[in-house]
Amino acid sequence: MTKIRGFELVSPFAGQEELLPKRETAHAAGYDLKVAQQTRIAPGEIVLVPTGVKAYMQPGEVLYLYDRSSNPRKKGLVLINSVGVIDGDYYGNPHNEGHIYAQMQNITDQVVELAVGDRIVQAVFAPFLIADGDEATGQRTGGFGSTGH
Repeated sequence: MTKIRGFELVSPFAGQEELLPKRETAHAAGYDLKVAQQTRIAPGEIVLVPTGVKAYMQPGEVLYLYDRSSNPRKKGLVLINSVGVIDGDYYGNPHNEGHIYAQMQNITDQVVELAVGDRIVQAVFAPFLIADGDEATGQRTGGFGSTGH
């Protein structure tokens, strides 16, 4: 079978197929990513929450991470960077295999506890366009902020 786009577990979470994202309904655009390790977030704290997965896609595609609409009200959490951008060359990078993390902030005055399997963000695959004259040739070496040093 030819791989077009999808998700795989990163090696530290091998065998935990329950972490693989899925859509809940036939018309849902987003795949729910789950918490892979129990995580405690103090009031005001920003934490990278591991999902245990990486994503592969075709050239000209990107994976966007969006906050779940229930996170602020039910969990007291927000995706701090508003929209996460997972580039195709993040997959399999030598720094962390392309492990996707959700950058979450606790907006309450109480500690927030996340359990393994809690749905934390939704991921949507989409095409993207390149501007005329674009000549990008850089190579990815890591994750958060690695291309901007």
